[in-house]
Amino acid sequence: MQAILLLEDGTVVHGQSLGATCEVSGEIVFNTAMTGYEEVISDPSYLGQIVVFTTSHIGNTGINYQDLESSHMHAEAMICKEISQIPDNYRAKVSLDEYLKKQNKCALFGIDTRFLTQKIRNEGCLKGIISNIDFDIKSLTKKLDSSKALNHKNAVEIYKNNNVKSIKNTSNKNKKYKVAVFDFGIKQGILNSLVALNCDPILFPYDCSAEDIKAIQPDGLFFSNGPGDPAQLANDSKILSVMQELLPLFPSFGICLGHQLIGLAFGAKTKKLNFGHHAINHPVKILDRSESKVLMTSQNHNYILDISEFEDIFNVTHVHLNDGTLAGIRHKNLPVFSVQFHPEANPGPRDAEYIFKEFINDMNKNRNKNKDVINA
Repeated sequence: MQAILLLEDGTVVHGQSLGATCEVSGEIVFNTAMTGYEEVISDPSYLGQIVVFTTSHIGNTGINYQDLESSHMHAEAMICKEISQIPDNYRAKVSLDEYLKKQNKCALFGIDTRFLTQKIRNEGCLKGIISNIDFDIKSLTKKLDSSKALNHKNAVEIYKNNNVKSIKNTSNKNKKYKVAVFDFGIKQGILNSLVALNCDPILFPYDCSAEDIKAIQPDGLFFSNGPGDPAQLANDSKILSVMQELLPLFPSFGICLGHQLIGLAFGAKTKKLNFGHHAINHPVKILDRSESKVLMTSQNHNYILDISEFEDIFNVTHVHLNDGTLAGIRHKNLPVFSVQFHPEANPGPRDAEYIFKEFINDMNKNRNKNKDVINA
């Protein structure tokens, strides 16, 4: 099918489409990963966004379901230079085209993705609309103008309402650490990493109460990744007040959106990057260890945390080497820490997996501390 992309600045791009017959608008972001498109399009953090893949071919390995980060495609659409419609991988269950049709999503391809990427890099994220139905520019402009920007929505509420997996608070007694997980849009890879370290992750919606969490008597709290503007979520919900009550009580760990919310709960601010970090090769330097070491990390975020006025509360543990932005913090007095990048990767390098073990160490220390209090 023929398809068209219209950007909010009036730029028009013509190409072809794969997947379902659809018309969708969203924020255009680019991802420079050379592999891992299955994980990217199924990551809930991409809800409300149209992903431009800068790699030359997409679809070579089809879709295998085991590598997906959630039960369905959360990216609004995808844009690629070329798409391989016949998968060449023994693990593939369906082609990308079949998957897109099942998800009622579409892909725009056969365009100059370098041009589009440079435009976003130079001008910042832009709203856009993709259609393989309507090719009238005036009509599409009207639709795009009437669409609400992602930073004006509570994207986590949209995720919660669209989330097809059930949230079960059933504890597995064979696991050692009971972890209350705030599900803002969690990746399956994060849950797998917690389970691999003998954790029992119990998922709660973002609008749960502090009493809901206390009732299960967790060993620790985890604040997940997720879509949208953290400040918008904070304004539209009681999440910060719940966190302010719980963070002094339990060892806590946050990733991406969870990292930003931990900062907001202590009074820090967030700000939007010009075009965000979306890739699997971002260098991050460790600052809280004696040895000087750089991690290659997987990242997916448009917002960063600013703690410049709260350095008496937090230690900076990691910094992004490309632009000097904050990449990790640890509270000076509480067992609370967080990172802006994704230590579970999926896709991406495994350099930062050790960070999950720091969470385990914090929970162990807290247990020992509680035992000492009881014995005293």
